Amino acid sequence: MEHSLRIAVVGLGFGAEFVPIYMVHPDVAEVGICDADQRVLSAIGDRYGVSARFADLVAVLGAGFDAIHLVTPIPLHANQSIAVLEAGAHCACTVPMALSIDDLRRVVSAQRRSGKNYMMMETAVYTRAFLYAQDLAERGELGEIQFLRGAHYQDMENWPAYWEGLPPMHYATHAIAPLLALARRRATRVHCFGSGRLRDELQRRYGNPYPVETAIFQLEGSPVAAEVTRTLFQTAREYTEKFDVYAERRSFEWQQREDADPLVFTMEPLKPGRGRPISAEAVAVPDRQDLLPQAIARFTRRGVYDASHAHLSFLQGGGHGGSHPHLVHEFVRSIVEDRPPAIDAVTAANWTAPGICAHQSAMRGGEAVEIPAFDLA
Repeated sequence: MEHSLRIAVVGLGFGAEFVPIYMVHPDVAEVGICDADQRVLSAIGDRYGVSARFADLVAVLGAGFDAIHLVTPIPLHANQSIAVLEAGAHCACTVPMALSIDDLRRVVSAQRRSGKNYMMMETAVYTRAFLYAQDLAERGELGEIQFLRGAHYQDMENWPAYWEGLPPMHYATHAIAPLLALARRRATRVHCFGSGRLRDELQRRYGNPYPVETAIFQLEGSPVAAEVTRTLFQTAREYTEKFDVYAERRSFEWQQREDADPLVFTMEPLKPGRGRPISAEAVAVPDRQDLLPQAIARFTRRGVYDASHAHLSFLQGGGHGGSHPHLVHEFVRSIVEDRPPAIDAVTAANWTAPGICAHQSAMRGGEAVEIPAFDLA
C-alpha cells in the first residue's frame, strides 16, 4: 500500500481536535471534513485550509476516502460505523461503540464482512497516566494486581439533547477500558446498583432513574475484581476520568484533582511489628512524545482549542492526557501495516458491553448479569 491515505473527519465539535493531527501525519496525503453545521464546516475548513468539505456522511462515503473518523452523537455510532465499513472504508469511531448488545454484534459482524479496520478511539488508554501505569505493570514493578478501580465524574447539564438522562454506564468506557487493558482480561459478570434519583424530565428519553451507577465486575480467568462508578447529573464533583490499580508491590492512584499529580505507593520490606511500612510519592508522569512521529508529537501538549476557541470536552479533560496523537497514529499505522488496530472491533465491544450490562443489572436491583464475549460473535 502506498503510504498516502485519504482520511475524512466527520463531526467537527470535538472532532476538530483531530483535523490538524491528520493533516501533518506523514502517512496521510489528504484530509476531508464533514459537519451538518455550515458555519462550523466553513470555520474549520478555512482555519486549516481544508478544501474537501461535506455536509453529511452520505456525501463522504461517495468521495472514496480510505478511512473515516466518526466524532458524532452517541446514538448514531453503530449505524454510521456499519455504513462506513460497508462502503469499503476503514472506520475510527469515538466512544462508545454502541448503546446495545445487539448493535455491538452488528458492528463486529460488519467489520468481519468488510475486512476493513475498525478502531474505537478510547482516549483513556493513551493518556500519559495510563502509559505510565502500563509501563510499571509491564516491567513487573507493580507485582501481582489485587484490585482495580475506575471512575468518571462529569456533569452533563445543557449538553446536546441526546445526553439528557443517558444511563451513566452507557458512557463508561473511559473508566472501564483502563482496568481491562491493565488486567488484559475481559469482564464476564457484573453486579451494579443505581444511586440517587434523576429529575423527572431527565428520565423521559431513556427511562433511566439514576444519576449515579456503581458496579463491580468479575474478570475472565482472574481472581481480581474491578469496581467502576459513573455519574452524569446532579452530583457535585469536579470532572475527572480516573483509574487506580492496587498491586502487591506498588500501587498507582489517580490524583484527587486534575491539576495535581498521581500517587505511587510502595510496599516496604517486611519488618517486625504489625503491618508493613508503605511510602507514597507524587509522580509527574512523563509525556510520551517519543512514541510518535516528530510531525505530530507536539499535539500531546497543544491542541486546536484554546481560550478563544474552547471546547468543553477538551478543556475539562485536560486534552485527554495527551492521547489524541497516539490514537491517530495507531489508527493510521494499523491501516498502513495491514494489521488490526490496538482497539479493534472485538476489543471495543468487550470494553463497551460491560457498561451496557451494568445498567441492566442496576435496573434489576443489582442482579448479576453475564457479559457476552465477542471473539466468537
